[in-house]
Amino acid sequence: MNFNRPLILASSSPRRQYLMREAGFQFRVQVPDIDESFPSDMPVKAVPNYLAEKKARIFESQLEHEIVIASDTVVILRNEILNKPADRQDAIAMLNRLSGHTHTVITAVCLLAKEKVDCFEDHTEVKFNKLSLKEIEFYVDTYKPFDKAGAYGAQDCLPAGVNPCSREEINFLQHIDKLGLIDKTFTVTQAGMGMDAIEKINGSYFTVMGMPIHLVYDHLKRF
Repeated sequence: MNFNRPLILASSSPRRQYLMREAGFQFRVQVPDIDESFPSDMPVKAVPNYLAEKKARIFESQLEHEIVIASDTVVILRNEILNKPADRQDAIAMLNRLSGHTHTVITAVCLLAKEKVDCFEDHTEVKFNKLSLKEIEFYVDTYKPFDKAGAYGAQDCLPAGVNPCSREEINFLQHIDKLGLIDKTFTVTQAGMGMDAIEKINGSYFTVMGMPIHLVYDHLKRF
């Protein structure tokens, strides 16, 4: 995809880089060096937008014609943010809390140019199956999800044969002739070797992965 202006992806996340690249976006990566703190009294649902814009504005003074794309994802359970786990025990504890419950994943994206800013977000509800401690420990020890909010990646937690994408995502992938990207995101879980954790996704699969590429495309076209 060529939007006639250079794109900067402000993210060290390999999943965000992969999704953007596979969807056909051309960009260079610059990782923002920021403290990802936020005001203690901030409503939890406002946090990802706040952090996405905070990441983008790191580059504000350096921009000429470029557009920065920054993103932040949070997992919210019972009005509490589950951040990236600190260690193995923390990851196990998080997944045990998510087990058998529905949680919200919010990914916010901020597009920033010298003359304009556009921040938006997407909410997805994810329902987890009831998980045994053995399943959780296997997942944590195999996938080491210490860089993932909520201690899991949707791409490793889906039952075989499930198409997790929303109709909007499918339409977008068909439009860019990349429908095969859905299967390409799946890990060995699809061969029965991961954790069959997700019972249902109500919303965007790519939002849960950390980058709603269909929305990024729409907003860049209007930008």
